[in-house]
Amino acid sequence: MQELPLSIDRSAARPLAVQVADELRAAATAGRLRGGDRLPSSRALARQLGVSRTVVTAAYDQLHAEGWTAGRHGSGTYLAAAPATVPESTEPQLLSGHDSGLLDLTPGTPCAEVIDRAAWRRAWRAAGDHAPSIRKYRAGDPDYLAAVTEHLLRHRGLTPGRESAISATAGTGSAVCELARALLRPGDAVAIEDPGYQRAAGGLRDAGIQVVPVPVDAGGIRVDRIPTGVRAVYCTPAHQFPLGARMPARRRVELVDFARRIGSWIIEDDYDGELRYDSAPLPLLATLAPDRVIHLGTTSKILSTTLGAGWLVAPVDVAKAILAHRESTGTGPAAAGQLVVAELARHGDLSRHLRRLRRDMPSRRALVVDELRARGLDVLGDHAGSHVLVRLGSAAAEQQAVAGTQQRGVQLDALARHHIGRPHIFGTPVGYAALPRAELRQAVVIAAECLATVDN
Repeated sequence: MQELPLSIDRSAARPLAVQVADELRAAATAGRLRGGDRLPSSRALARQLGVSRTVVTAAYDQLHAEGWTAGRHGSGTYLAAAPATVPESTEPQLLSGHDSGLLDLTPGTPCAEVIDRAAWRRAWRAAGDHAPSIRKYRAGDPDYLAAVTEHLLRHRGLTPGRESAISATAGTGSAVCELARALLRPGDAVAIEDPGYQRAAGGLRDAGIQVVPVPVDAGGIRVDRIPTGVRAVYCTPAHQFPLGARMPARRRVELVDFARRIGSWIIEDDYDGELRYDSAPLPLLATLAPDRVIHLGTTSKILSTTLGAGWLVAPVDVAKAILAHRESTGTGPAAAGQLVVAELARHGDLSRHLRRLRRDMPSRRALVVDELRARGLDVLGDHAGSHVLVRLGSAAAEQQAVAGTQQRGVQLDALARHHIGRPHIFGTPVGYAALPRAELRQAVVIAAECLATVDN
C-alpha cells in the first residue's frame, strides 16, 4: 500500500506515534485497509508523513501488540485483522439496474448462448494488441467503420453513397440522444410510434424535444396520423417495437413521400433488422430516401450489450453536426467495443455468428409460439426479431400476468410501460433470446400457464 491517506496533527497533545497508530486503525475500521493488505515500510511511511522512522516503528509495534498486524520475514508488515464488515455508512450503494434473479422473458435482449466463445476471446485478444490510442476518432475507429460498411452491404442491402456518411455510435438509444442535441432544437416536435421505444422518447424529452405519439397498426406507424408540423419521425420499420409488425413496402413509400413533402427527417431504428427468418427483408427506408433518412443500427441485439457499439448512416451534413456536437462536448462512443467488432469481422466470425443466430432463433420462436398457442393464447408478431406478443384485454390483465409469473420465478414485460400516451393496446411481449434453451423451455411453460389463467 503506497501513499495511505493518513494525517497527523503536530500541535496536538497526543504523541505522534499514537496518532499514526490511531490513523491506521481508523483506515482498517473504515475499510480503506483490509486484512492481508501490505503496509508501507516504516521508512516510506515516515517519509510520507514527515516524521522520524522511530515514530512509525513505535506505531507498528503498538499495532502488532494489539494483534492488528503481523510481520512476514523478508516481505514486510501486513494487516492481520480488520472488521468482518465495513460499517454501512462507509459502503457505497451499487446500482445494478437489472439483475432480478428471475428467468428473463422480457424483449430486447441478445442471444449470447450462440456466440462462439473461442471467436469472442480471440477478438478481444486481437483488440488488445492495438496500441493504446491518445486521441479519439470522433466518427469511430476506421477499421470498425469499414466493417460496418461491409456488414450493411451484406446483411442489410445498404450501400451509402457519396452524399452519406457512416459514424460509430454507442447504440440506437444513444444515437437518438445525440441527434436530439446536434440536429434538433428544444421545442421541435418529433413523431414516435405509440406504443414504442421508451428510451428514444426519453432521450428526446431530455433534450427539450416535444414527443408526439402516433398510433401503430399491423403495418407500423400510421402515416395518416402524423402531424405535418413535426421535424422528424422516429420509427422501427423492420420489426416494430414492441408489437413486432413489419412495415410493408407501400407504407414505406408513403412515409418517405410524407417526409419529403413537409421537409422532415425520418429516424429509422433498425435495432434487430438482421433477424428475419421467413423472407427476404424489404428495402430499408435509407435506400429509398438517403437524403431524408437517418439510419441507426446496433450490435446489442445481434451480439452483446458488452460492446456498446452501433452505427449511424446519414446525409453528410447530419453526420457533421453529430461530430461537431461530440467535439464541443468531449463525448463520443468508446473504441474498445468497436475494435472487437472489427476483429470479429476481419476473420469472418461476425458473418458466421449471424448465420448461427438465424439458424437458432426460428426454433426458439417456434418453441415459444407452440407453447403459448397450445394454451389458446393469441400470439402476434412477424417471423423476425427476438420476441412475440401475447394480446391481453386490459391493463389489469397485464399486471396480473406479470405478478403471477414473478411469483413463479419468471420475468415478463407489459405493454403499458411502452406507451408514449395513454395505454390503449394491452398484452405482454415475450422474449426468447436471453435464456439458454433449457431455461427458455422451463420459463415459457410457466408463462403460458399464467397467461392462460389471467382475467381478460
